[in-house]
This record gives sequence, structure tokens and C-alpha cells, in this order.
Amino acid sequence: MPPLNGDDPLTSMEVLTPAEVATLFRVDGNTVTRWAKNGRISSFRTPGGHRRYLKSEVTALWTQRLTPAR
Repeated sequence: MPPLNGDDPLTSMEVLTPAEVATLFRVDGNTVTRWAKNGRISSFRTPGGHRRYLKSEVTALWTQRLTPAR
């Protein structure tokens, strides 16, 4: 396996922790985990088993939340 470098898309992705997402939405961290389990937002696990969320997806969910329903 080649070593990871700055050109690797996985190392250049902007990710957020559950606590960062929870702070943004003003909810508990367990709520963010529940959203991931229910498919509302996708997550991936680090090699250590911690959840991480793509910043672009969190931003899209935030924008969707702010858009009034028609």
C-alpha cells in the first residue's frame, strides 16, 4: 500500500467530529449519532472507531434546515 500524502483525497477531506456537528445544530452529540444511524447524515469511522462527518454534507444539511418549506 502506498503511503498517504497530500494528494490523497482521504487526507484532504474536511471532516467534523460529532461534537462539532452537535454544536452547530445545538443538539446533543447522541442526537448526531442517531441521525447517522437513521440515515439522515452519513458518517464514516476512523481507524480508532470514532465517527466523522463530511463538512460538505453537514453544510448541505444545515442549508436545507434553514430553507423554508413550501
